[in-house]
Parts: sequence; structure tokens; C-alpha cells
Amino acid sequence: MSPQEAQRKSRLLRGIHRTVTGLHPALESLMAAVVGLLVGAILMKIWGFKPWEAYRALIQGAYGGGYELSNTLAWATPLILTALTFSMCLRAGMFNIGAEGQMYMGALAAVCIAYFVLPPGIHHLVGLLFAATAGALWSLVPAALKLLRGVSEVISTIMFNWIARWLGLYLTLNILVDPIRSEKSVSIPTSARLPVLVEGTSLSYGIFVSVAFALVIYFLLWHTATGYELRAAGLNPTAARYGGIRNKRTMFLSFILGGMAAGLAGATIMMGMPPTYAAFGGFPQMLNMGFNGMAVAMVGRNHPIGIIIAAIFFGGLSSGGGWMQILAGVPLEMVNVVMGAIVLTMSIPELIRVFPAIKNGTYKLIRSLRDGKGKAVEEGST
Repeated sequence: MSPQEAQRKSRLLRGIHRTVTGLHPALESLMAAVVGLLVGAILMKIWGFKPWEAYRALIQGAYGGGYELSNTLAWATPLILTALTFSMCLRAGMFNIGAEGQMYMGALAAVCIAYFVLPPGIHHLVGLLFAATAGALWSLVPAALKLLRGVSEVISTIMFNWIARWLGLYLTLNILVDPIRSEKSVSIPTSARLPVLVEGTSLSYGIFVSVAFALVIYFLLWHTATGYELRAAGLNPTAARYGGIRNKRTMFLSFILGGMAAGLAGATIMMGMPPTYAAFGGFPQMLNMGFNGMAVAMVGRNHPIGIIIAAIFFGGLSSGGGWMQILAGVPLEMVNVVMGAIVLTMSIPELIRVFPAIKNGTYKLIRSLRDGKGKAVEEGST
């Protein structure tokens, strides 16, 4: 690499690791987690609950044993993939809010494999490939609308979420309906269900699918020229275009990869977590998984490895929240308030880094506070 190319690369990617406090992103996230836990403790204390007992119950219910940890990882499995859906597009400068709909399409594709008779192993692979393809195809239309007609991907992907939801309901009740039980779709055959890792839990081999896909995305983003182009296009589109990077191609690729991740999320739920069918009303077991993935991506700093850690943390909140109610007597409404405070606090550093308006305002505030402190010191010394 020539010195000019190295300088251009440094200029394009400058600011990727810049944080609000100037600390390492991992340390900054840890500090944000501590602040979030303190905020949650204050809220519980104000309303008369015992925060330390509640947090002890939360940790016990999330990570207190093999059964609890298995449930935590089961919740984390689809969240890793839906977080990657949002993260991949955000890296390319796009806001893909359509993980929910793309996940529904992947789930429907997984249900369709019930009509095939294939041996185990091959049946698993076919189901995962069908789901990934369905999610990618569902993401093509919003991508094309954005790149060819300039339609906001935020609006189009949200609309496609609703289309996917009602299309899934129609197919469940009219096309994929179980001939014996009309309130549900046909079930995933045993030969296509992902094996359960821990008996009595929902943890299946889907966790390996999620982690493997995250590692593939990590290698793509940080160890290939295509990944460099994708990150550069999202960081500074004008400079990337000047450097010869085709922004439209990278944006299109991010949508395809994001759709594949969401489709696989639907497959890991449908093929690995009971019930292994779509019920009347669609997919209640997938409710808000796509939108929760956005929060996981923010907490994980839009980095595949960070997303894995953040998803396990979110899984712990989901599985341990019930224990807060049972052991500490914290009502569900307060549990949700505490969880929201923790997640919001941990998301703030990445929100500041990603959104220019918030970032510029924060840096101006920090500079004004720093300059004001310096002036106060000078006046005191005189």
C-alpha cells in the first residue's frame, strides 16, 4: 500500500474508534452499564423496592446456573442476528428498520420446509438456506427503492414490516394451515428441528448459527477489501466516492447481508424454539425481536463481537426479569422501567457517535464545560 493510499484509508476511517470520553469503547460501555444500574437502583428505591435484592435476583435468574444460562443464551440467539441486520446497514450509512419483517419471511420459509421429506442434517441446512434467502429477497425491494428512486429506507422498511406481518397471517390461515388444527400452521418436522443443547430449555444449535454468522460478518468487515469499502462508505460517503468506492454497491450488499441475518433469526426461532409452528395471530414468539435487535446493536457498538456480548446481556435481562418479580417482589411494570433505563443509558455513547447532531452538541457541551473550568481556574489564581 502506497503512503497516499494509507493516508486516504486513515482519513476515511478516522473517528471509528473515537468515543465521547476518549476511553476505549469497552471501558466506556462498562461505565455506561454501571450508570444504568445505578439509575435503575435509584428508581426502585424511590418507589419503595429493594434494588440490591432485585439485582441479585436478576443475576441469579440470568446466570445463576446451567438452566438459567441456557435460557439466557436462547433469548440471545435471535437477537444477535437481528442486531447484525441493523448494524450492517448502519455501517454502510443506511437505517434498516425492517428486521422484524425480514425475520417473519425467514420464519415462513422455515415453515415451508415442512412440505419436504429430507433426511436430518440436510433438512436443517435446507431450512436455514430457505430462511436466509427469503429474508434477503424481502430486503431487496426497500434497497431498490432507496438506490433507484431515493425512497427513505426508514419508511419503506417499516411499511414492509406490516406487509410481512399480515402476509404471514394470511399464509398461516389459508396456505400453510394445519389440516388437523386450523388455528395454526403445519409444524416443523422433527428432521428439520435444531437439536436442543440443554434438555428442558429452548437453547438449541441455533446459538452456533448466530455466533458463526457474526464471526463471518466480523471477518468480512475488518479483514476484506469489501468490508473496508462498506465501512468507508458509511463513515464518509463523499470521501469514499472520491476514493473510487461504489457506494450503491456497498449499500445494496449491506441490505442483502442484513436480510440474510434476519431470515436466519426467524429460522432459529421457528426451528429451534417451541412452538415450532406459526399460530393464529402470526408469530407471537418473535414479537419485537427485530426492534430489540436495534438496541442490542447500539449497546454492542455496532461491532459483531460487541453484539454477541450485548445480546447475552439482553438475554439475561429477559430471562432474569421474571426472577425480579418472584424473588424481590418487583412488579412487571417497574421491571420494564428499570430495564429501559439500563438499556437507554448503555445506548447513549453509541447514539452520540452515530448521530451527528447529538455528537456535535455533546462535543460542544464538553468543550464549553472545559473552557469554563479553565477560565474559573485562571480567575481563581489571579
